[in-house]
Amino acid sequence: MSRAEPNFDRLARIYGTLEYLSMRRALERVRYCFLPELVRAQRALVLGDGDGRFISRLLANNDSLHAVVVDSSTAMLERLRDRCAANVDRIQTMQADARTFVRAAEGSFDLVVTHFFLDCFSQDEVDAMVRSITERLETGGLWVISEFRIPSGAVGMFSWLLIRALYSAFGVLTGLETRRLPNHEVALRACGMVRRQQRFWWGGTLTAELWQKEE
Repeated sequence: MSRAEPNFDRLARIYGTLEYLSMRRALERVRYCFLPELVRAQRALVLGDGDGRFISRLLANNDSLHAVVVDSSTAMLERLRDRCAANVDRIQTMQADARTFVRAAEGSFDLVVTHFFLDCFSQDEVDAMVRSITERLETGGLWVISEFRIPSGAVGMFSWLLIRALYSAFGVLTGLETRRLPNHEVALRACGMVRRQQRFWWGGTLTAELWQKEE
């Protein structure tokens, strides 16, 4: 049985401010780092982009791209559409639970984007979503992932404490039930994805990854 979808509506207007106060521009740097690699994409599936800072930048950098944007929060999608007003004709926004949407989605994509999204789900849920998404990702298509991680060494304890605090805060604010980072790498490799690039910030606590579906 699927767990209840967390409610991010109350965070829509203040999410950017909260992010800046807690981490300054770190998460934005992570989200944007692979934008130059995405200029050839034509049809994107963007899951959980929140207030739309990434998709607005992606559309501005690629004037031939069309995107399907899925989020469970109506308020977040309203903010996203406002931010993407100059290119709103090239996005289709869907208010939906990603766990069920990806199973029913039609058509194919050559780009998938999940920024700080997969960590909202259990391992079983991530495994199922990855299987459904990769079935619709074209051969050679790209998947951009930004996530938190717990590196080895002395930084690992700091990372663990930070991630635990974030899960607790989002649990209170949104009802998010997840309390442990899933292993998306195992799920992607099992579905024929290959990691082409990976970058780290904050001693390895933040990562941006560029995956590709094998030929």
